[in-house]
Amino acid sequence: MSLHSHPVALVVATYSLASLVVLATDRYALTRRTRERFAEKLSLKRRVSEIAARLLIISLVYAGFFSLYWRPLYSMQGTISFFVIFTAISRAKFTYIREPLIFSDLALVVDLFKHKDIFYATFLNVAFWGLSLTYIIGATGLYIWFEPTVLPSRDAAFWIFVGIILAYGPWVLIFTAKLNPPLVYICNSLLQTVDARRNTLRFGAFTSIVLQFISWLGHRREKVVAEIKASLQHAFYDLTGHRDEDNSDLAPLLIVWQSESFIDLRHFGVDDLSLPNLDGLRERASQWGRVTNVFEGGYTLRTEFAVLTGLQPEHAHADASYPYLRAEYYADVAWPKWFLSQGWSTHFIHPYDRTFFFRDKAMPLLGFQDMTMLDAFDHDPAKDGPYVSDRRLAKRVIETIENSDQHQPSFIFVASMANHGPWETGRVGTLTDPIEIYKELLRKADDALGYLSSFLEAQKRPVWLLFYGDHAPLLKSFADPFPDPRTDYVLVSLGTAKCSTARPIAPTEAAPWNLMRSLVDHSRFSWKTNT
Repeated sequence: MSLHSHPVALVVATYSLASLVVLATDRYALTRRTRERFAEKLSLKRRVSEIAARLLIISLVYAGFFSLYWRPLYSMQGTISFFVIFTAISRAKFTYIREPLIFSDLALVVDLFKHKDIFYATFLNVAFWGLSLTYIIGATGLYIWFEPTVLPSRDAAFWIFVGIILAYGPWVLIFTAKLNPPLVYICNSLLQTVDARRNTLRFGAFTSIVLQFISWLGHRREKVVAEIKASLQHAFYDLTGHRDEDNSDLAPLLIVWQSESFIDLRHFGVDDLSLPNLDGLRERASQWGRVTNVFEGGYTLRTEFAVLTGLQPEHAHADASYPYLRAEYYADVAWPKWFLSQGWSTHFIHPYDRTFFFRDKAMPLLGFQDMTMLDAFDHDPAKDGPYVSDRRLAKRVIETIENSDQHQPSFIFVASMANHGPWETGRVGTLTDPIEIYKELLRKADDALGYLSSFLEAQKRPVWLLFYGDHAPLLKSFADPFPDPRTDYVLVSLGTAKCSTARPIAPTEAAPWNLMRSLVDHSRFSWKTNT
């Protein structure tokens, strides 16, 4: 007697076996140390509800495979492979940057294929895709050839229609206006946190992604935006309310330089590193110290967004992982938008693909009137290296300032790329050791900082420069994980600006979302002094 002579029992058995394998392997999306660290003692009710949610998602994935060919064994293997692949990708990501796979990573798929080097994904080559397609097409073909279908011969078209509706209909309902609010409520009740590590531990990689996505889709942002907006209105009144319209020489210039993967290795006992320009700015700074950045090796946009908006991750909630997906919701609280509304010019300069992280759409929404991106640098990777150098970037910033209206207040945000990994042989001269390559790039970043600050110091207008590192580098040959992911920052008054504090000052730790407020506060002091 064939297994397929009892189709219902076979479907139940294969689904049950697939569920057991998925529930057993989901945990490997995180390392054992992380699982032990974030393990929670849950009530029986919580545990049952979480397992029920996982089984529901597994059943939908199983139904998706089943509705294609009506073959239970194929559906079982497809379901197991689907979840295991998500688990493996999540584990690989966690190994690199200490964060499991999250829903917003799916929005990076196109960028992943366009920029494999920047994601350390060079393994996505012809051989990888050849093996992957061989497995998918080969396994599917073998099941179609050898496994009998359990599709009823009578009213086959009707059952195919029913199968498709049951398998894919629930995914469509997520986007239904009337059903979305209760789904969001249920998902938020299950998740109870936006911490990806805790959610992955409790629900597994794929199920947590689904729950996060539904929560993100229905998250209400109006209240927090209104609160932050009211706070910024007060800050901007203080900054712009003392402007002397008759004194054109006092048009202020605020520059923020976000330095890619910049961290002073001397914090970790590296003594053969000299950064004289950074040290010099620290000695005359209005404020300097360490940035409480918890990221290592990636997600520049999170630090960037926090600086530009002043929003803490908990304020952005589900948007915090990839804020530029919904940048329009936060336009009214973005510092560039406020500068623009007060008659300032606003300029975003970043020597990389303008579509990366959706910056081409997000930055104008956040208030940047002008954008200078990679296409303006005439960069040849074969000759110039993978990224535009900081020195060349500094020259472009200087050209931008010289060609701007000196009588109009200006805000310029610069995001560099030169320090980004991988730090491979050929990046810097004949150096081969990743640590030595990174140290030399730090020296070049310091040189560019000195070049720019010297120009700014000679300006006949008040200038304030904020320089900071966006996150620690993914430099595993130096440390894995990085012993302290806090980066460095310095805020200094230049040109005719007056320092708001006595020099020298002690270092101060600062969060990314407070950096712009600090810049505005210090520039406001000098602004009042000059007027």
